[in-house]
Amino acid sequence: MASLNVLLLPEPGSGHLMSLIEAGKRLLGHGAGGGDDEDLGREFTVTVLVVRPPTPESASEVGAHVRRVAASGVGIRFHHLPAVDPPADCAGNLQEFKSRYLELYKPHVEAAARELGAAALVVDFFATTVLDVARALAVPTYVYFTSTAALLALTLRLPALDETVAVDFETFEGTVDVPGLPPVPAGNIPGFLGRKDSPNFTWFVYHGRRFMDADGIIVNTVTQLEPGLLTAIAEGRCMPGRPAPPLYPIGPVLNLGVENASDDEACVRWLDSQPRASVVFLCFGSLGWFDAAKAREVATGLERSGHRFLWALRGPPAAGSRHPSYADLDELLPAGFLERTKDRGLVWPRWAPQKAVLSHGAVGGFVTHCGWNSTMESLWHGVPLVPWPLYSEQHLNAFELVSVMGVAVAMEVDRKRDNFVEAAELERAVRALMGGGEEGRKAREKAAEMKAACRKAVEAGGSSYMALERLRDAIRKGASATAAHSKAPLI
Repeated sequence: MASLNVLLLPEPGSGHLMSLIEAGKRLLGHGAGGGDDEDLGREFTVTVLVVRPPTPESASEVGAHVRRVAASGVGIRFHHLPAVDPPADCAGNLQEFKSRYLELYKPHVEAAARELGAAALVVDFFATTVLDVARALAVPTYVYFTSTAALLALTLRLPALDETVAVDFETFEGTVDVPGLPPVPAGNIPGFLGRKDSPNFTWFVYHGRRFMDADGIIVNTVTQLEPGLLTAIAEGRCMPGRPAPPLYPIGPVLNLGVENASDDEACVRWLDSQPRASVVFLCFGSLGWFDAAKAREVATGLERSGHRFLWALRGPPAAGSRHPSYADLDELLPAGFLERTKDRGLVWPRWAPQKAVLSHGAVGGFVTHCGWNSTMESLWHGVPLVPWPLYSEQHLNAFELVSVMGVAVAMEVDRKRDNFVEAAELERAVRALMGGGEEGRKAREKAAEMKAACRKAVEAGGSSYMALERLRDAIRKGASATAAHSKAPLI
C-alpha cells in the first residue's frame, strides 16, 4: 500500500518551521515518548513545503536547519517551492507581512499538492488563505498552531471582540473576555492587536474566522496545561454559533536533543560547581537583547538579590540584522559588577545552550521572555519562571503562566517604556522565586506538577499520545474519502 503523503506548510521563520518539522517527526512516530515505529513510518510520508525566507540572514539559518534534518535519517522530506517576491508595502506590520507572503504561495502549494499526491495538508496558522486551495482539491487540511491555547482562543474570539469592544486594546482600560481564561487585562493583549485600524489586527480577525473552516486544529500544548481553554474552544464558546473543528493538542512539541554547544559548554560546566536548584537563569530568546539602561537595571537587581545567576546577555543587532550581537560587557554593565559577583554569577555574552542549561540540576528558576518554545522547555524540566515579556504574544503568555497555571512569580514590566523593569522589581521577583517564601514555593510545586503532566502526556496512553493517534486516524479517513471522491463518476 502506498504511504499517505502529508504536506506541511510552515511559515518560514525558524521558530515556526522547526516546530512544524518536530510535529512531522511525531506523525512519523519519532520524538518525545514516541520511539521509532517502523509501521507508522511506512504508512505515512511527511514532506515539508519550504518557503524561501524573505531575508538572506533568515535564509541561511533556515537552510542550515533543513540540511541538518534532511541528513538526520528521520525520514522528513523537503520540497522547495518556487520563490516569489515578498510584499514590499507592509511598513513594519510583521503579521500582515507573514500572512500576505504565504498567500502569494497559493498557486505553488496547489501545484505541489497535485504533484506530490497530498493525502493531507497541515498549514501554519499564518497560512489560512491556503485553505481555499485545499478545498478546491478536496484535500483535508489542518491548521498547526505553534503557540498557546490561550492565543488560539483569543484569535477565535477576535471577530466577536472586533464588534463588541469599541476602542483599541492599547487604550482600553478594562478587561477582555476570552473563554477559558479569567478576565484578561487589556495590557496583556498582544501588541500587534493593539489598534483596530492596523493590518495586523485585520489579518488576525481573518485568521480567527478561517480556523473554523479547517478539518482540525493541531495545537502545541498539553491538555493538562490548559484544560479550561481547550474545553472552551471545543465547546464552541469562543465563536458562538459555529462548532469548533476537532482539536489535537499534541504538545509539548520540542526538539529535546542536545545542542552542539562547543565552546558554549563552558557555561554548563560552570553550573556543575553550583549547588542544586540555586541558580536563576536569565535568557530572552533568539531576538532578545538589552541596551545599557536595561542591562544595568538587571545587573543591579541581581547583585542586590544575593542569589546565584547565569545571565545570557546579548547586545543590539548589527545594522541590517534582526539578531542580537555578542554583548560588549564593558559597555553594558555597571563598573565593577563582574568583579563583585564573580563568586556567584556568570554573565554569558552570546547564545547559550538553553536546553542544556534548563535540564541542569543547579538551575532553580528562569527569567524568560515567555516565548512558548522556551516556556515549554522550562516546564518540561520543571523549572518555575519569572516572566519578562518583550514582544508578540508574550504578555498574554505571562498572564496565563501567573494567573492560570501558577508556575510563575509575577514581575511588573512597564510596556510603555519598552518593557522596562526596575532593578528593585527584578530583585523582588528573583528573591520571591528563589527564596523560601510562599510565592516561590507554590510556583515550584506547580512547575513540578506540569513537568510530570508533560512527560506523562507523550507516553503511550497519555493525552498528547492519544491526540496524535486521533490525528493519524483522521488523516487515514480523510485520505479514503478523498480517494472515493476522486473515483466517483461525473454526472
